[in-house]
Amino acid sequence: MTRQNGDTVTLYRSVGPGQLKCIAESGWKKFPPRLHWQPYFYPMLHESFAHKIASQWNVRQSGVGYVLRFKVRRSYIESLPVYMVGGPEHREYRIAAKRLHELNDSIMGSIEMVATYHEEPKQSLWQSAVAWA
Repeated sequence: MTRQNGDTVTLYRSVGPGQLKCIAESGWKKFPPRLHWQPYFYPMLHESFAHKIASQWNVRQSGVGYVLRFKVRRSYIESLPVYMVGGPEHREYRIAAKRLHELNDSIMGSIEMVATYHEEPKQSLWQSAVAWA
């Protein structure tokens, strides 16, 4: 669940290796611009939702997924609507790509990596046969 601490709200984001590289290059201070076909940036209110996306979507797309945690100014984020895209824990903000700089300007402290998910190693036919023997 989203944690609130005075002037900040904690949010989560799942990313793949390309986005993570850009975030690291920023000194863990901002998210990279969206690609031309990505109209929104979706920070999540619940860590469990970010874990689900990282482990299921990002791993499938790129072999690895990361869960990030970051804090933003409450005064900025509370002015935006929250969207529910499934169950109660599937809540997120939708920030227009052209306004991502506003979110980046509102990040307090550093973006933190809290989890990494990798593709399960595939067993060879030989390893499978040995396992069943």
